[in-house]
Amino acid sequence: MPIIQPFRRILFAALLFAGCEQSTKQNETTTAGAADSANAAKWWKEAIIYQIYPRSFKDSDGDGVGDLKGIISKLDYIQSLGVTAVWLNPIYSSPNDDNGYDISDYRNIMKEFGTMEDFDVLLKGLHDRKIKLIMDLVVNHSSDEHEWFKQSRSSRTNQYRNYYHWWEAERGKPNYRYSLFDVNHDAWKYDSLTNSYYLHYFSRKQPDLNWENPALRKEVYGIMQFWANKGIDGFRLDAFGFAAKDTTFPAFPKGYEKNFMAYYSMVPGIHDYLKEMHREVFSKYDVMSVAEGAGNSFEDAHNLVDASRKELHMAYAFEGVDIARAEGYSIPHFKKVFSKWDSAFAKEGWISVFLANHDQARMVSRYGNDSEAYRDLSAKMLNTFILSMRGTPYLYNGDELAMTNAGFTSINDYRDMATLNEYKNQVNQKADIAAYLRKLQFECRDNGRTPFQWDASAQAGFSTGKPWINVNRNYTRINAATQEKDPNSVLNYFRKMVALRKANPVLTYGKYSLVDPEHTTVYAYTREWKGEKLLVLLNFSDKPATVKTGYALDKARVLIQNYPTSSGEQLRPYEAVIYKL
Repeated sequence: MPIIQPFRRILFAALLFAGCEQSTKQNETTTAGAADSANAAKWWKEAIIYQIYPRSFKDSDGDGVGDLKGIISKLDYIQSLGVTAVWLNPIYSSPNDDNGYDISDYRNIMKEFGTMEDFDVLLKGLHDRKIKLIMDLVVNHSSDEHEWFKQSRSSRTNQYRNYYHWWEAERGKPNYRYSLFDVNHDAWKYDSLTNSYYLHYFSRKQPDLNWENPALRKEVYGIMQFWANKGIDGFRLDAFGFAAKDTTFPAFPKGYEKNFMAYYSMVPGIHDYLKEMHREVFSKYDVMSVAEGAGNSFEDAHNLVDASRKELHMAYAFEGVDIARAEGYSIPHFKKVFSKWDSAFAKEGWISVFLANHDQARMVSRYGNDSEAYRDLSAKMLNTFILSMRGTPYLYNGDELAMTNAGFTSINDYRDMATLNEYKNQVNQKADIAAYLRKLQFECRDNGRTPFQWDASAQAGFSTGKPWINVNRNYTRINAATQEKDPNSVLNYFRKMVALRKANPVLTYGKYSLVDPEHTTVYAYTREWKGEKLLVLLNFSDKPATVKTGYALDKARVLIQNYPTSSGEQLRPYEAVIYKL
C-alpha cells in the first residue's frame, strides 16, 4: 500500500471513471437545476450538515474523552452556526480498536460517551433547535467482541456461524485478501478455536459481516428500525460498498491490492441488499441515507442514488478529497473533478460536497494555506466553496475555526490504530521512517481528530483532564472564544456564509456553470435558478490573479467577501467573493 495515502481514505478514493470522463466542453456546459423531477425539494438536499467527532468535541467529566454531555453543553454553539443537521460519528458500545468503528453492541452507548438517557437528551436538544441528527451505521463489519462473533467463533455449528465469513483450515489457506488496517495487510486471521480463518478487510478486531445471510440482514434492519423509532433523521452507511462479497473467494491477480477497489467495491448483490434495506427501513421512516463512497464509476454512483431505484438518497464521492498532496495540487484538476461530478448528477440523483471529515487531515492545511498570513483567508475561501456548490454541504467540526494539522513529530503522538499498524509494517519493511513521519504530518487522519479548541485555557477548554490525544499547540491563537469576539473571524464568516446559503435557494438547486475554465488558480462559476444568478470567484492561490468573467461587476452586488472590499476581476491571494448579477 502506498504510504502517501491516508488509511481509510484510500478505501473509497480510488474512483476510476474509465469511460466516464467528461470533455472540457461538457464541463463548461451549464447543468440542469431544480426543474428536473429528481431535483424536487427535499430537506436533505437543503440540509447544511455539521459533522461532530464526539471523542474530540467536548469532555464533560474530565476523563480526557469527549462525550454526549459535552456535546449537549455546546448545543447553543452548534445552533449559532446555523447548520441544520449534525452527523455524529459512532457512539455505540465499542472496545475502541478503531475509535468506535468496531461495534460490540449496536443498541447501546459507549460507556466513555455516556448513557442512552444522555442520547435521548441530546436528540431532543437538537430537535428543539430544529437540527436533525444523522448517525453512523457500521455494518460491513462488527467488533470481534460483539456477541454475534463470540458465538460465531465458538463452534462451526453455532447458529451465528454464518454471520461472518469463515474458511475451514482443512481446505487449505484461503486466497489472499488485502486488509487496509492489518499490520501485514492480510485480511484472513487464523482462529484456533474452530481451526478456521475469518475475514477482516479492516483490523483483526473488525471481522466482516456476511451479508449473504438473510438472518444477518434482518438483524441489521432491526437495529436501524430501533434508532429510527427513537426519532433520528438519517443514516450514514460506513464502508458499505464492501458489504457484498463473492463468498467463493476466488484468486485475484497478483498485485491487485494496488487497485483493490475494482475487486472489493460494488460486488453483485450490493443493490439487492440496498433495495431490501430501503423496503424494510427507508420507505417506512422520514430518514435520509448516504453511503460512504460512490462505487467505481458514475454508473455505480447513479445505481446507488437515482430515486427510481429506491436505494439511497445521496452519493458521497471521495475523488475530491483525494486531490491534495503535500507537494501541492492542481487547481485545474480540482475544478475538473468537482465539475464532472456536478455534470454527472445534473438530472438524476444527488451528491454531497465536502473537503474534510474524520478520516482526513485538516482542510486548511491540505487545500488552503495554514501559515499565519493566509490561514484565515484561505479557510474562509474554502468554506465559501463548500457552501456555494450544488449538492448537500458537509462541514467538519473545527473547520469553522480554521483548525490546522497537529504538527506531530513522533509516532508516539499518534493514536490512530491504522497509522500505528502501518508504522510497524514500514519498520518491518525497513522503509524510510523519517519520510513516513513527514507524510503523516500532512495526511494522517489524527490531524483532524485533535480536541476542539474552545478557548485559550488549559487543554483548549476541551477537558479538565489529560486528553486522549494531544491538543494542537496553536490553541491559544486559534479557538472559538477568541473568534466569537472578532466580527471578521473565520467563525463569524462561516456563520454569514451558512446564512447566505439558507437565504438563497439558488445555491442549493441552481444550475452550475464554469467561468474562465482554463484559469490555473481561480475557480469561478455561476449558480442560476428561477431568474436569479450568482457569480462565485475563488482564488486558490497565494498570488494575485485576474479572472475574465464577462460580467460588469461594477454593476453587480456583493453578497459576501473575505476581504474588507472587493476589486472585481482582480483577486487578491485566497480571495473569495460572491456577486449577485
